[in-house]
Amino acid sequence: MVDELGVAVVGFGWMGRVHTQAYARLPHHYPQLPLRPRLVTVAEEVPGRAEEAAERFGFASATRDWREVAADPRVRAVSITAPNFLHREIGVAMAEAGKHIWIEKPVGLTAEDARAVADAAAKAGVQGTVGFNYRNAPAVEAARDLIASGEIGTVTHARFRLFSDYAAHPDGALTWRYERARGGSGVLGDLASHGADLARFLLGDIASLTADTAIFLPERARPSGATAGHALAAGGEPGRVENEDYVSCLLRFASGARGVLEACRVSVGEQNNYGFEVHGTRGAAFWDFRRMNELAVSRGTTYQDQPVSTVHVGPGAGEFAAFQPGAANAMGYDDLKVIEAYRFVRSVAEATPYGATLVDAVHSAAVLDAMTRAAREGRWTDVEAG
Repeated sequence: MVDELGVAVVGFGWMGRVHTQAYARLPHHYPQLPLRPRLVTVAEEVPGRAEEAAERFGFASATRDWREVAADPRVRAVSITAPNFLHREIGVAMAEAGKHIWIEKPVGLTAEDARAVADAAAKAGVQGTVGFNYRNAPAVEAARDLIASGEIGTVTHARFRLFSDYAAHPDGALTWRYERARGGSGVLGDLASHGADLARFLLGDIASLTADTAIFLPERARPSGATAGHALAAGGEPGRVENEDYVSCLLRFASGARGVLEACRVSVGEQNNYGFEVHGTRGAAFWDFRRMNELAVSRGTTYQDQPVSTVHVGPGAGEFAAFQPGAANAMGYDDLKVIEAYRFVRSVAEATPYGATLVDAVHSAAVLDAMTRAAREGRWTDVEAG
């Protein structure tokens, strides 16, 4: 017997759609789940958008006020895909209302915001899953197992990169993403948060760091109306970009390993160039999101001129078997969100956390806060414990 889990989505831009589609696909990939999501309601303040989403995806109702979701007894779990500055208010309110929450990173604007949501969820006894989707790639999980097994020796140093061009156009609209009060720390919260999570997921806690940041496009045009995604707004009234386009960071891990984390949202010619290289005393592992199902590995005892092999991950690596029957059959970005939805619903069903949690969000946010302090003060900065 499969029970229903009434779910709601708050904020229906691109990510709200991705969450909704992930819920719909769960029975296809994970028929063994004892809970089956039922789309109860969608909340979006932009006029007409919630109603359109309800009609297209099959939500039973629609509203412009997310507070109605918190008060709705039909809703047991909520996806929070609203802008960053709303994460804390909505997340705390949903937890206090007894709703399990699947919330997008970075869970607010600061570590204090993320901690407030985590504390509210813990106090209410609800589950909290966070949208660190890149750790869900089977090749990334295979890399973690490889590193933990010692096959590449003791990790010495690593590099994490997140380069994109989504904000590279000079006519890109001055949306909330570029305001300090609503978008927080810019590319730090948007992309470097993923890098911080991947670094900790693979190599353990980050102890200290130093960082440099920059704004390369200091002005953008204000949009004339509601926007979605990364719209253009040529000819609008110019306004100042308040948060970071770029960050580079040197890391010291608690293990003694060293690292580099670099992220940029205005990298012309780079489309989702995300990945890592991890080096050890006997080998290395390399992953590129654009070749998501491949893991490049060097291992052995040759050391000098040691070759690198490409491994096409397959069943046995992470959740690959839920999507494809054999190695080298490709998975995509949306599949990572289905895995995330599965781990969220499984957490609810078993009252045990699976996948990235609010605790992970606090750790990532603490790294971002340390980056901000280090860049401002021009010195090495300790990462406060999550």
